[in-house]
Amino acid sequence: MEVINIKGTDDTPNVILDKEKGHFEISGRSLPEDVNMFYTPILDWIDGYAEAPNDTTEFVFKLEYFNTASSKVILDILLKFEEIVENGNKVVIKWHYHEEEEDMLEAGEEYADIVDIAFDYVVYSD
Repeated sequence: MEVINIKGTDDTPNVILDKEKGHFEISGRSLPEDVNMFYTPILDWIDGYAEAPNDTTEFVFKLEYFNTASSKVILDILLKFEEIVENGNKVVIKWHYHEEEEDMLEAGEEYADIVDIAFDYVVYSD
């Protein structure tokens, strides 16, 4: 599979999707002007990955901020990974949040309540 490596901006996150290296990460800030245009290639890549996923997938979310439109797409991503779990593969979500950002922890907990995927919460500080 082709690697997706998008360098983040002030409004879009860094995205690394590398099946061979087992590196899956979305980090930074997510408030793209056109959320569908930004995330469609990512969702399409995950659809392709789901056809033949690694035995274990560890997906890292290390978002500092995301807007409402991005929150819907994050749920879509998680639902795709939930399907991978339902097909017998292991998926772990590493949900990073800054020690001073309780809102980001709560967002991760809300997602964990919706999808049947293991979540590990990772606190970081500057």
